[in-house]
Amino acid sequence: MEPELRPAVEEESQPAPTPNPAPHPSPQHDRDFDWVFIGPHGLRAGWSILLFAALYYLFREVIGTLFFAAGLVHDTPADSAGAVLVAELVPFFALIAAGLIMILIEDTSIDRRIPSYNLAGPRRIRHFVSGLVAGFAALSLLVAALAWGGWLRFGAASQSAAQAAAIGALWAIAFLLVGSVEEGLFRCYALSTLTRGINFWWALAAQVAICLYLALNGGGNGAWGVYAAAAIGFFPCLALHQRAAARSAFWQAAWVTSTFFGFYHTSNSGENWIGIFAASFMGFVFCLSVRLTGSAWWAIGCHAAWDWAETFFYGAADSGLQGQGHFLSANPAGNPLWSGGADGPEGSLLVLGVILLLLLFLLALYARNSAAQPAD
Repeated sequence: MEPELRPAVEEESQPAPTPNPAPHPSPQHDRDFDWVFIGPHGLRAGWSILLFAALYYLFREVIGTLFFAAGLVHDTPADSAGAVLVAELVPFFALIAAGLIMILIEDTSIDRRIPSYNLAGPRRIRHFVSGLVAGFAALSLLVAALAWGGWLRFGAASQSAAQAAAIGALWAIAFLLVGSVEEGLFRCYALSTLTRGINFWWALAAQVAICLYLALNGGGNGAWGVYAAAAIGFFPCLALHQRAAARSAFWQAAWVTSTFFGFYHTSNSGENWIGIFAASFMGFVFCLSVRLTGSAWWAIGCHAAWDWAETFFYGAADSGLQGQGHFLSANPAGNPLWSGGADGPEGSLLVLGVILLLLLFLLALYARNSAAQPAD
């Protein structure tokens, strides 16, 4: 039986395949490199930090020039309450201006405001007041330990109560600005921004860059304190990275900002490595307070009260700087390793124990409430 033959005309009736049309460039093709700058949360954290730093220093120059032209600030370092207060207005205004611009540039899909940078937590006034009390108490404990060991000697008060109250009020406002600026830079903008876009390798790269910069530029004052802070944070952050632990980005960001906080103080004259390491350690405690309380208000209060007690109330050197106009007069005596020497109480080995006690107090006071909060 012969196979069935189909007419050729049937094959010819099949439509000829049409060639695929030439691809047209798609909008996605034009955005192939957007990932370098844009991440899931808008502008990537690294670019945000660099842009914020550029804006901050630009505004500092502009506002500082205006203040200098108006005769409000001078070239010489300010060490009186009024001079410090006015001088601190320059970085404070620069911080606010840079933050407002970054709000417009960063993720526009969410309603971001200044309080979004770790300032919007619950019970802000309560945390701020608690920080004030803790800061004054911690510094007082350090001073008491130094005086008990004979490493700090007090002079009598040299001002009347009315004079002391007026100068003390000026110093309080000045150090509230100092605390607001430094916490605004490190625990508000930098910590919140890095938390949304950092991992262990970027954190490690930042640590290496900080340490290399110090080593290649003469080390600054107390550079070994920075090296110690970078080294101590390495293994805990590496362990978190290897475990892919939840919220590890916060601790990587805390490592970077705390080390940089110590680096920030190496420009102060009179600093030693203990004082620089203590600044980094205190920076970590402030980062922890943000995690436990939900905002930077405890840190702002503690920072301001610590500096006020050290500079005005006890009249000691603060990070190597001696303020004019104080209630008591405290002078170091004996071995600088214990007295702190020119650095002040913050340069004494005893400060590390006091900061550790402050950390334990913070955990005891707030850790239970923090554990009850839902995970991110």
